[in-house]
Amino acid sequence: MVLKLNKLNQIILADCMDVMKDIPDKYFELAIVDPPYGIKEDGRNNHTRGKLAVAKDYRDNPEYDNDSPEITYFNELFRVSRNQIIFGANHFISKIPFDSSCWIVWDKNNTGDFSDCELAWASFNSAVRKFKFTWNGMIQENMKNKQTRIHPNEKPIPLYQWLLQNYAKEGQLIFDSHSGSGSLACACHLEKFDFIACELDPNYHKSSVDRLETLRSQGTLF
Repeated sequence: MVLKLNKLNQIILADCMDVMKDIPDKYFELAIVDPPYGIKEDGRNNHTRGKLAVAKDYRDNPEYDNDSPEITYFNELFRVSRNQIIFGANHFISKIPFDSSCWIVWDKNNTGDFSDCELAWASFNSAVRKFKFTWNGMIQENMKNKQTRIHPNEKPIPLYQWLLQNYAKEGQLIFDSHSGSGSLACACHLEKFDFIACELDPNYHKSSVDRLETLRSQGTLF
């Protein structure tokens, strides 16, 4: 597909590799991505693993987490963006071209056999930083403004807001190669960053676009 670069702030239904091939070098100041980890966490077992609360059953959704992206994905990602934050990099670190002192730890305050934390590799020359936000089945940090999950590997919008507040600068353009639930797109809207996001699955694409449009219609009341 040929991407019209003047159309920002949308979640595109497309394979990110098709999108990136039409992107000029270093077009995005920051890519914040959450690609498949290749650990088969596609939602088939999600409903059986929580202990404090019952987790949602995603078994009707496609199986997409069988493999992590090929090295060609990372080559393209580094070509189109100046800086990168890559979740799950501990599962495919050999595909990332250089070491970094900057890792981001998301402390999920979890129980059961879910991971206590998730790690993101970052290209910045800074120390390891931690963001603590409870994300444990139906239990969330902010129960008064609970985020209804639409994706088995969904991340909270406040996590992405924190990343933008700490690693992006005003006016920068943000890229998301695997939008999933649209959490980063929503965070970009709230933090007033322009973005382009990609989602390959039509069901997740529709759900995430609906979420973003609902947020836009609600304004700051979200």
